[in-house]
Amino acid sequence: MKFRGLILGCMLGGFLVPLLPGCALAQATPSAFDHVVEAATAARERDDVPQAIGLYSRAVQLRPRWPDGWWFLGSLQYETEAYPAGRDALTHFLELVPDAAPAWALRGLCEFETGEYSQSLTDIQRGLSLGAGKQAHDETILRYHEALLLTRSGDFEQALQEYAPFTRSKVSNPELLVGIGLAGLRTPLLPRDLKEDKRDLYLAAGSAAFLFMSGDEAAARQEFQNLFQRFPTASDAHYLYGLLLFPTDPDQAIAEFRRELEIAPSNAAAQLMVAWDALMRNDFSTALAYSEKVMAEEPTLPSARLVLGRGLVETGDVKGGIDLLEKELRLEPDNFEIHLALARAYSKSGRKEDARRERLLCLQMEKSATNHEVRR
Repeated sequence: MKFRGLILGCMLGGFLVPLLPGCALAQATPSAFDHVVEAATAARERDDVPQAIGLYSRAVQLRPRWPDGWWFLGSLQYETEAYPAGRDALTHFLELVPDAAPAWALRGLCEFETGEYSQSLTDIQRGLSLGAGKQAHDETILRYHEALLLTRSGDFEQALQEYAPFTRSKVSNPELLVGIGLAGLRTPLLPRDLKEDKRDLYLAAGSAAFLFMSGDEAAARQEFQNLFQRFPTASDAHYLYGLLLFPTDPDQAIAEFRRELEIAPSNAAAQLMVAWDALMRNDFSTALAYSEKVMAEEPTLPSARLVLGRGLVETGDVKGGIDLLEKELRLEPDNFEIHLALARAYSKSGRKEDARRERLLCLQMEKSATNHEVRR
């Protein structure tokens, strides 16, 4: 899935003029710079990309602080797959116009192609936050790359959330399905880095998940059963199905998580989901036992310390639970669940003022979230 002519046309035709108010292309008196710009514009307009790149390169040498030149140069270099040069030109542009959403997005896509994956994710997300995805096609390309990069960085659940909008049209392609499969089976790779002999597994997992997320749960159930039969020892396959089921059918989801643990007893993600479900059912001893396993296997897993802290509080080690929850709060000060857990923990320990403060914070956070939803 490539980011090609359509978004480039949108950027050049729709974004640049309002983005750079008062930025004159030429001075009143013709100069060497003016003649180069005129020739570059003509070359670009007749789609003579190599000549346009050469002329824009000359123009920015004559006037290094001319933003338009760096923009046209970077976008045209991206178009010709000259990704390192495009990245560098867009960096010059962003030094002059730091809030240019399309430039952040396009530089992120250049970095994706040059293998600078961490910076690529940062830049794409910055571009999206500034409004680079206003055009539906542009947003599709950017969100797709964001999901790929989140998967590669190990943020699998967030990657699946980013893939969810792609399922609404119910139109898929193998590359998309493999990407969903990689996120679902918690494999930090890009589709192009996947060994060919593993492709069928991830294609099958992605196909089953795609059907579920698109709302066809009956077909998804059959696809998942086919997946389990074809690949009976595949790690995270039952976990993926359980994760998708959990919001609407927690009982069936827990059964899938437990099947996952029969195949892969050290699967920390499945252990965490069993622990979380046990908390919701007030089965605190089970929650504590599984959360301790999670901390032994993968202590950095999101929510691992939260679940263990709650388990400790509810099974009698209130001080130990509070210590753990307070440490987690310093890392995630805006996490509603941690504030809620601390309110209960402080109350159990007799720290009434601290408990009251946390409850008030929870009410404020709920109100803020509600107002945000209303505005949307």
